[in-house]
Amino acid sequence: MLYKALKFLITLGIRLYYKEIRVNNWGNLPQKGPLIIIANHPNTLMDAWVIGMLSKQPIYYMAKGTLFNSKFKLRVLRSLKMIPINRRGEAKSVGVDNSETFKECYELLEQGKIIVIFPEGTSYKERVLRELKSGTARIALETEKRNNGKLGLKIVAVGLNYSQPEKFRSSIFIDIDQPELVGPYLPLYLENPKEGSKKLTTQLRIRLEKVLVTTETREEEQLVEQVYNIVSSKYIREDFRGVRKDVSKMKAIKSRIDEMKITEPWMVNTIFLKTKALQWKLDKMKIRADFLDRKFRSVLFYRQLISSLLFIVLAFPGFIFGFIHNAFQYYFADKLILRLTKDIEYYAPLAVLLGIILYPLVYASFLLLAFKFGMQDRWMLSIYFASMPLSGLFAFWFARYVKHINYKINFIFLFYNRSKAIEQLKADKMELIRLLS
Repeated sequence: MLYKALKFLITLGIRLYYKEIRVNNWGNLPQKGPLIIIANHPNTLMDAWVIGMLSKQPIYYMAKGTLFNSKFKLRVLRSLKMIPINRRGEAKSVGVDNSETFKECYELLEQGKIIVIFPEGTSYKERVLRELKSGTARIALETEKRNNGKLGLKIVAVGLNYSQPEKFRSSIFIDIDQPELVGPYLPLYLENPKEGSKKLTTQLRIRLEKVLVTTETREEEQLVEQVYNIVSSKYIREDFRGVRKDVSKMKAIKSRIDEMKITEPWMVNTIFLKTKALQWKLDKMKIRADFLDRKFRSVLFYRQLISSLLFIVLAFPGFIFGFIHNAFQYYFADKLILRLTKDIEYYAPLAVLLGIILYPLVYASFLLLAFKFGMQDRWMLSIYFASMPLSGLFAFWFARYVKHINYKINFIFLFYNRSKAIEQLKADKMELIRLLS
């Protein structure tokens, strides 16, 4: 019961926190076991919650033993179907025995359950896919061994591609690979357990890389993201939209850089220098890279600008309403999270958990005030309650819209006063695109 209630609340929180959640090949995810789901791990608890949101069936999670350091936590986390395990290199938790944990996993899979494992172990906000631990392969192969290779256990790889995992109203693109049977790896495991586990682990890495935008180093990750931020544009029509377009383009950039490292290694450094120089100019002139792709038609541009400014004036009261009813919990949660943790990977899950508590409490306080000062009609109170979260989302969007208009005004100013500089920026951007093509 607790699992279902929390799953509903957390799913609601995730849907509100992220603007777009796009799932590719959802049909590849079996809705019943025996099944092991493996995924990358850039966003701590959020990764498990997102995967749980995709499955209609209850999912069991492997979690580090240090989370179960009290009887209360143990009881709550166990009710949420979390399985404690002591990780190599971390302090061992009292009462957590890995042999018992593995046994529990074997039995759950034999009962046709679904288990989620993050084979990287720890969570880091990066696109670098770290070394996979062999535990997933050993659990899978040992379970099949216990059942003489007749269980039909499958493993499916899920790629969690966040645009900005910690940012409110950012996006997630989830890519799901075809599930594959573990059975074919069993003969080698029976002959040589170490080699069998190693071979399956290698295959799992290949499958995860297929559904992710992965890089080899942090520096390469930054280069791919910087190039993407410059060459991507909403003013150019493309096959895909939203976060799916983002991931598709980033994969293309990554593939091109990988190709260059083999055929023209010196070009990677050239692209790095050109990207850095162009981004510096854009930041200094305070314009967005995609504005360089706009076809400037003065009459149309000014008409759009005037209508945008008129909309800002008319919509400003709605922004104030949303700000008043949402600012406290938004900024309070922000400051509290920074006190609770310095790890950016915990920002989003903590924000969702705090939001589930703070927002209803604040909204209830406003309702009590409204009731006390004369609003006693149930329908009016219901409308008022519904308007608070909706206006909060509007206020957030409105603030970003005003920032966009500010960029647009700055671009007009530069276009008329520093047209040569704008033309040079366009030429630099086209040169970067040419090098990548």
